Amino acid sequence: MLEESREFNDYDYCLPHLLDENEAYREYFFKSKELGRYIIMDNSLHELGEAYGKDRLLYWVYELEPDEFIVPDVWEDMAKTIRNARSWKDVFVPERTTKVAVAQGKNISQIATCIETFKSLGYKKYAMSYGADFYNEVGTISPNKDLSKMFGRIHTVNYLHDLGVIHNNDRVHLLGCSLPQEFGFYQNAPYIETIDTSSPVMAGVDLVKYEANGIFTKPKANMNTVFEDDLTDQQKLYIKQNVKLFKQINKL
Repeated sequence: MLEESREFNDYDYCLPHLLDENEAYREYFFKSKELGRYIIMDNSLHELGEAYGKDRLLYWVYELEPDEFIVPDVWEDMAKTIRNARSWKDVFVPERTTKVAVAQGKNISQIATCIETFKSLGYKKYAMSYGADFYNEVGTISPNKDLSKMFGRIHTVNYLHDLGVIHNNDRVHLLGCSLPQEFGFYQNAPYIETIDTSSPVMAGVDLVKYEANGIFTKPKANMNTVFEDDLTDQQKLYIKQNVKLFKQINKL
């Protein structure tokens, strides 16, 4: 569905390890570049368990010149993530490319430290992941862990804004989501500049249809494991319906 995805995606989200592994994927992104589409390039931490190698990341940043590049972070590790942000601060990237640092940590205080450090290092944009374990402790406590995690990030974002760590003129990217209806809670949050999620597509792959208020279990499918699967007509139909409902639910 790569070519079809341009019809429902507002921009293109690139996983660099797939640029090395799949020719069709690689050609798609160079075509998107020719078309002038906005491109955010991730570091593939979520898919690989650790960020893609520095040499290959830099190779593709230079080749593709994405509009944004998410510098390597380490899952729930504040110290190593800040160390990476420091080491990447002065790494040359194309002038058009904005470097984005991801706030990682085991509690709200560590996330706040990351954000404040990124700003002091000169980063113009930062991101917040969807899946930190502590979200389940600060959100709406529920037997439904996906719902609890969703409200955990909402609480974290709102708390840091109220605290003055996140400012209205900040540029924030929300990485993924536990449940897709989360984004509707940020209607009055001008600092949320961009979001990404494969939820509507992965739910469709699982033959799960969105309801008017979203879904309440995170899809099991992962783009890294189903990328080359042939989709049935029913899966494609569910995907397109889910994307439409996703935008309605979140007023996008």
